[in-house]
Amino acid sequence: QVQLVESGGGLAQAGGSLRLSCAPSGRTFSSHAMGWFRQAPGKERDFVAAITWLEYTYYADSVKGRFTISRDNAKNTVYLQMDSLKPEDTAVYYCAARAYSGAYGLTDGFRYDYWGQGTQVTVSS
Repeated sequence: QVQLVESGGGLAQAGGSLRLSCAPSGRTFSSHAMGWFRQAPGKERDFVAAITWLEYTYYADSVKGRFTISRDNAKNTVYLQMDSLKPEDTAVYYCAARAYSGAYGLTDGFRYDYWGQGTQVTVSS
């Protein structure tokens, strides 16, 4: 059974940093497009960042210049480096993977095939 396991969430102060990791189990995801989404209380799930298997990266405008998505295929792991955190970044962050590795529709959560259980990120002011 394929699982995506996120780690690295927690509490940070505004202006601080956190790094999230996503380590799929059950298969390799080196040829998959990978994404990060987040959902704040009472809000819909939003796209944060994505990376194709060729390592092209895409970001939501709200995190561009502050967050960096990367992948280490040797470790079968995807990372989300979050810098200059703001209180509005507080949310549950989800890792997602999809078999289609191209760039089309990377911001659409419904196009992803696998999801993690989520990790809480809380940013205090």
